[in-house]
Amino acid sequence: MAKYTKDDIVARAMELAGMISETEEVDFFKRAEAQIHSNQKVTSLISDIKGLQKQAVNLQHYGKQEARKKVEDKISSIEQELDDIPVVQEFKQSQLEVNELLQLIASTISNTVTDQLIESTGGDVLRGETGAALQNDEGCDHGHNH
Repeated sequence: MAKYTKDDIVARAMELAGMISETEEVDFFKRAEAQIHSNQKVTSLISDIKGLQKQAVNLQHYGKQEARKKVEDKISSIEQELDDIPVVQEFKQSQLEVNELLQLIASTISNTVTDQLIESTGGDVLRGETGAALQNDEGCDHGHNH
């Protein structure tokens, strides 16, 4: 019989989230984000981009393609300027690290669950097949070399 409910798992996931929020990766992210918000140059470039994006949408709406293209080129050059600022690079790096941590956690959970499912149904972990799949194709080995 099942030992855990969905609620048990969600509660445990919240505990895990609490742990994650106290990692170096998340700490680095919070500091980088704070630096972004307190940097005048960065905030002014971001608001320039937002204004230009609204213009681009309006120009698109009125079918003014050439003008829109000029605005989009301007947006690209401001984005390039933003990317050259060290605090922005740190922020992007910190985002990557937090995402990698979350990906690692998700794939660890998913791979472990898959392996346990395969083992519990008497399947073959190396072939990645559950017991049911193995019983269904006796004698047919889908090009696996043993």
